Amino acid sequence: MKQGLSLRVSQHLALTPQLQQSIRLLQLSTMELAQEVEQMLDENPFLETAQEEPREEFGGDAPSSAVEADDDEAATSFGDAEPATFEGEAENWDGDGSAEIVPDDSEWGVDAAPRKTNAESDEDMDATELARGQESMQAHLHRQTLSLRLCEEDRCALQFLIESLNDDGYLEESLQSFAAALAPDDEEQREELVHRFTVALRLLHHLDPTGVGARSLAECLTLQLDAIRAAGNESPVIAAARAICQQPIDLLARRDIKRLSQLTGESDAQLRAAIALITRLEPKPGRRFIDVERNVVVPDVLVTKSGRGANMKFRVQLNPDVMPRLRVHDVYAGALKAHKGEGHQALQQRLQEARWFIKNIQQRFDTILRVSSAIVERQKNFFVHGELAMRPLVLREIADELGLHESTISRVTTAKYMATPYGTFELKYFFGSALGTETGGNASSTAVRALIKQFVASESDRKPLSDSQISDMLKEQGIECARRTVAKYRDALRIAPANLRRAL
Repeated sequence: MKQGLSLRVSQHLALTPQLQQSIRLLQLSTMELAQEVEQMLDENPFLETAQEEPREEFGGDAPSSAVEADDDEAATSFGDAEPATFEGEAENWDGDGSAEIVPDDSEWGVDAAPRKTNAESDEDMDATELARGQESMQAHLHRQTLSLRLCEEDRCALQFLIESLNDDGYLEESLQSFAAALAPDDEEQREELVHRFTVALRLLHHLDPTGVGARSLAECLTLQLDAIRAAGNESPVIAAARAICQQPIDLLARRDIKRLSQLTGESDAQLRAAIALITRLEPKPGRRFIDVERNVVVPDVLVTKSGRGANMKFRVQLNPDVMPRLRVHDVYAGALKAHKGEGHQALQQRLQEARWFIKNIQQRFDTILRVSSAIVERQKNFFVHGELAMRPLVLREIADELGLHESTISRVTTAKYMATPYGTFELKYFFGSALGTETGGNASSTAVRALIKQFVASESDRKPLSDSQISDMLKEQGIECARRTVAKYRDALRIAPANLRRAL
């Protein structure tokens, strides 16, 4: 067998560590990115946060320092300069990365009036501060127990039950299970604990909010009905409502008047009035105490509008509050350059990792801004007329326009949010499939869902619209939408079927 050498040219994709880090940072949410930055600051001594400088309207020309490496490459800093903004005509991109986004009312008429919203009046309201100032349900209940004259054992039992409540205000475990967990080997002590817990549970049921400490939905509703009756309202409707709550709860969910009438012996009219009363009760007593800070969405992109009518323009910019202000530590970098001793190579690698990290974060925000600007340009009628003006849009269109891969657009639009004059939306919200119209055009599925929501909101309470009727109404609007598609969109909007929407 003869041996020989041959030269062959081939191409292959290599995911370098820098590219892997860039992809991972791109798909992180705002909270996950903040955690990643904190971890990198702890691990890499060459990385530090830049000093906060005063700025006007989300940005300012804060100074930043640059450090030269051995290859005379300037170190990158990020977060000190004013965030890039896109303002102007999206079709004419300038070299400085700015563009004008002017709404096009050709399909809606030049005199179409923008939909009014009160979102702008609430811009100065900090939801996070409101959330932090809210009292928790447990603290609210503990404060009420201070006025009760209880022995030490009963007080401890009541506090134990309060701390065992879930976010909705329910006790998910039985009193026997609590006692078994506290005294697994002493039967006499378990019986004593069950007695203490039973007394404490009765006390808990009389605290505010009414219905707290219930172990089931039926018990929660019954507690609220008992509170209404204790206030001096002894109407037959309350008695009928209590009788309904003692029956299987699925009968109430289905509003099965015939079956409930057989089980309770009440008339149909009395049952309808009782169900109407039950629907006004609170099924989750702890709802108003839920820590809303966990649900506060911090937008990555801010969209503001200026002007009116034909002169209306939209400005797209990054939210400076979510942009980390990072830079390379100039003292450490300068010391590394001046002294080349033992471990110099490892430290030089850490310095390069710090530069890569800053560059990848900057690239992440630049990509988010580019994608967001392209979305605003494609959906500019939404920002003028609302969700009814939403156009069909798929990831491929944005990817082709920006020269990126579809997977990159998917990563950018996942868990990234845009604050608009109509509220805060995930970037994926602006994408939707197309439904055919009689004119041969396409309608966005988001706009169709908005139409369905409008139809249901304006329907008669006594004769709600069925899915078939909604499908026919959409066809009258020129949109081809089958009944099954209407049912799917209705479920996505969390709208009950027609038989459950009928007013009793």
